[in-house]
Amino acid sequence: MSATHLAALARTTEPQTMLRRFLALDAVVTGTNGVAYLAVSGPLGRLFDVDSTLLLVLGVFLVLYGAAVGLLATRPSPPALGVRAVVEANLAWAAVSLVALGLWLSPSTAGAVWIVLQALTVAGFAALQYGALRARQGSSE
Repeated sequence: MSATHLAALARTTEPQTMLRRFLALDAVVTGTNGVAYLAVSGPLGRLFDVDSTLLLVLGVFLVLYGAAVGLLATRPSPPALGVRAVVEANLAWAAVSLVALGLWLSPSTAGAVWIVLQALTVAGFAALQYGALRARQGSSE
């Protein structure tokens, strides 16, 4: 997703709307990734040189997590505690992905690039969500 697309998503004077949009975008991207892992774990496992069973397990987790984030995004005013939990989970996912790449996984070049890109994407969602949460809290003072 380009910076232009992100700017268009965030273009609002209402921090609450911005927060809900970033949560919804996270839910869609995460859920789509999970569905892909579930639907084509074999081919993706071969492409990335990663165990397809691991991709299946991650797919289930990502679909469920994406649904939970999506549910949070539908709330008129997502609770700060829930948003913070999503931010922290996203940061943990990014960190664990990079640690796994360095210590446990031996993926193909495509797999290594994918792991780094998805870790950066998830960390980006965390930053956007945290910034929107801070803006919402600042506007309510």
